[in-house]
Amino acid sequence: MRGLLMIGAAALLTGCISSPSLEGTRGATSFVALQQMCSPQTVDYGRDAQNVYAAFFDAYVANRRGRVSKEEFCAFQASIAQRHATEGVSADPQVRNQWVVFFTDQRAKALSWRSTVDPTLRSG
Repeated sequence: MRGLLMIGAAALLTGCISSPSLEGTRGATSFVALQQMCSPQTVDYGRDAQNVYAAFFDAYVANRRGRVSKEEFCAFQASIAQRHATEGVSADPQVRNQWVVFFTDQRAKALSWRSTVDPTLRSG
């Protein structure tokens, strides 16, 4: 049940923030390009790709505006890739739930970073 609540919270957060689409958004850095900033090898996130892209994009905005170093940005990406490989692709609902909880925390971290440098996230 907690996993469903976490997914709902992540979906709500994602819906409140404008992020580029995987299919392409004019002027936005692509998902592949964001991944290749840290490694020439890209990760296939499958059904999680859009949400991971949104988190990477928020962290990228914070990186471009000086809030997050390239090392922090790449460590952020690496931790998500690593956990996705072990938990995100699992068919076991309990293991998948661990991924959801972890990723929701990472998404919140990326939003927090971005909100410190993007005034559009602070207006209310």
